[in-house]
Formats: sequence, C-alpha cells, structure tokens
Amino acid sequence: MSSGVAPLAVKIDTEMKDRIKRLADSKHRSSHWLMREAIREYVEREERREALRQDAVRGWQEYQETGLYVSGEEVTDWLKSWGTAKEKAVPECHK
Repeated sequence: MSSGVAPLAVKIDTEMKDRIKRLADSKHRSSHWLMREAIREYVEREERREALRQDAVRGWQEYQETGLYVSGEEVTDWLKSWGTAKEKAVPECHK
C-alpha cells in the first residue's frame, strides 16, 4: 500500500455538506479530516466484513468436501468452559 496522498473529489448534497460541517465544528476538526476518518473506518469495517464472508465461504466449501462439523451446542459448551477450572478440550469434528 502506498503511503502517498492523492486528491479525490466526492459530490455530496448541500444538506450532507452542512451536516458534516456542523459535526466537524463540534469536534474542533476540519470537514476534510472528518470525511477521511469516515472513509477509513468504513473501508476497514468492510474489509473485515469481506474477510469474514470469505472465511464462511471457505468453511462451507470444506464442509461440502468433508462433511465434518461441530454443532453449535458443542461450541457453546466449550466456550462457556473457558477460564474455568473445568475447561473443556476443543470439540472434535464428526459427520
């Protein structure tokens, strides 16, 4: 990823521009800073969401190929045991 900065024009309606300006003023920041933060947060959130989606697709493909699974109840029981004196082992996959 490049560390350079490139200008980008975005057209927004007047109402949104005014809302951004008011919010920026209340935070003692520039509208530019606020928009950059909003875009950064959105992109990071969507990248995480896409990574999660890809993990789910891979998991489904693996299940389709192997038929192996662990039930939700088994996972919940295992997670509830974390940090307790009777912590359970990772549940084993089965068909």
